[in-house]
Amino acid sequence: MKVLVTGGAGYIGSVVTQQLLDANHDVVVVDSLATGHRENVLAGASWHHGDISDAGEILDSSFDAVVHLAAKSLVGESVAHPERYWHGNIVATLKLIDAVRAAGVPRFVFSSTAAVYGNPVSETITEEHPTAPINPYGASKLAIDHMLAGEAAAHGLAAVSLRYFNVGGASGHLRERHDPETHLIPNLLTAAAGQGEAKLFGTDYPTHDGTAVRDYIHVVDLAEAHLLAMDWVQPGTHEVFNLGTSVGSSVREVIDAVKRVTGRDLPVREEPRRPGDPAVLVASGKKAKQVLGWTPHRDLDTIIGDAWEALGRPSGPGE
Repeated sequence: MKVLVTGGAGYIGSVVTQQLLDANHDVVVVDSLATGHRENVLAGASWHHGDISDAGEILDSSFDAVVHLAAKSLVGESVAHPERYWHGNIVATLKLIDAVRAAGVPRFVFSSTAAVYGNPVSETITEEHPTAPINPYGASKLAIDHMLAGEAAAHGLAAVSLRYFNVGGASGHLRERHDPETHLIPNLLTAAAGQGEAKLFGTDYPTHDGTAVRDYIHVVDLAEAHLLAMDWVQPGTHEVFNLGTSVGSSVREVIDAVKRVTGRDLPVREEPRRPGDPAVLVASGKKAKQVLGWTPHRDLDTIIGDAWEALGRPSGPGE
């Protein structure tokens, strides 16, 4: 297939591109490099330096699919500056969908998020869980889910929304490099490497150890789901799949795992909760397994070890 990958110079987008190329797809990456990195545009992929709003200049009837990963994704920023998320996520994606419709591209795979569920009312979140985002980031992603559902019903688009839980790990040199870096594991690894201290946001959550619980999924496992979804999508339908391991780990448990995998102690400073962060987010991956045939295989220690190695550090103790 010929596939447009938006955000293909980013962390997840570059790993998805890698897997598409390995599967012999023809890949075109569009990325503004606002948060992506030019060296993440892999050899074998064509690259268009621009915003997703410019997709109409790229898309034509030769394309078989769009995998849409480009987005603004910082929860705290979305609370402080929601307008950036209305424009950067909702308005820009609407323009992309308009271009998809005009070009007659039949398939659309969207990078959605567990943030659409807000504060969950059950321990394990299925796709039927009520959506009630508690921050503008989650609200913007949910709005796009609704846009795709309407587009599928009205115009026959084959669309899938993949709701990510917490993504980590690395694939070779392709790793998390956000600026600012707000994700737990890369910040803990930076502290383990002796470059500052990590922060633990919130110690008074209603969880077993007072810290937030998340479902951590390896980026390689996550990327594999995109290819399965692209092959599976059905014309005129919009389906939602949660992507997670169904296993929750608290922040303190992740800190302990980083110490165990790296063999290093690390400084951690406790801070108040961040606005917009729910206490627990753990996925049910049952639907993705049954429908897409997708199963994550890599555990938390593998996630941390691969990310540590990508930093050029050994993944075991005893340096």
